Amino acid sequence: MTNCENMNPIAEYNDYRRYMRDYYEERKRTSYFSWREFAKRAGFSSSGYLKLVCDGKTRLRQDGALKVARAMELSGYRQEYFCLLVEFCDAPDERSRIQAFSRMRALMEENGVRVLGAEAFDYYRSWVNPVVRELAPMMPGAKPSDIAKMCVPEVTAGEVRNSLELMVRANLLERCADGSYVQMNKGLTGDPALLSASMKAMQKQVMRLAADALDHVPADERDISGFTLGISENAYRRLVEEIAAFRKRVKEIVSEDEGCSRVYRLNLQLFPLSEKLRNENEDK
Repeated sequence: MTNCENMNPIAEYNDYRRYMRDYYEERKRTSYFSWREFAKRAGFSSSGYLKLVCDGKTRLRQDGALKVARAMELSGYRQEYFCLLVEFCDAPDERSRIQAFSRMRALMEENGVRVLGAEAFDYYRSWVNPVVRELAPMMPGAKPSDIAKMCVPEVTAGEVRNSLELMVRANLLERCADGSYVQMNKGLTGDPALLSASMKAMQKQVMRLAADALDHVPADERDISGFTLGISENAYRRLVEEIAAFRKRVKEIVSEDEGCSRVYRLNLQLFPLSEKLRNENEDK
């Protein structure tokens, strides 16, 4: 790919459409190049097909992904990565998306390449990570097995050890000389599509943990409540704003807190339990 030496490495992309567009723009900048030429090189009869793909109006099939990869002169593991990237972006559900990304990362690790956003993806995949991030600084000198026993439900020492290693790599925790851990004021960022898949996996986990807490946590150590209500679209928007303001206030209270003794999870959920009723004005 001699005409695109200024492009970022493909491992820094989590969207195959953006990679294709960057390739197109770079080729066009350095030489005469058009969507027609791009499609022709890839073996597509429609001159505007690849532009429609990049605009998100259609997608590549797996055989088409291979054609495009070859047209962009990708070879070896980079070619395979691009094809997996297509599978990742067009996955029908979160599970398929996570599986595709796991294969993408394994491929790059085999070739000594770091995939951008991998730490954030790993962090949000499991409820154990944010719990360990809070517990480790509260238990100076504790072994992974000690921290594991404090988790509810209890996890393995290996899970805690892997979690600690991940957060040190991601600069979420700093390991001191005496073996204790200090939280770093650093947020995790990454591609929205990538983080969405792993965050949804975690949200499902903590929702199940909330259900289990009804049976296993004494009532005076938990607060789980809710109610069902009929509201308008306008009321929904107002409630979303109120929930956001409440989250902000919770963070302020926590930031002022001293002497932490336990890790809690606070879930805020507002979701529909019916379809929308048709508005009579919509029929007119």
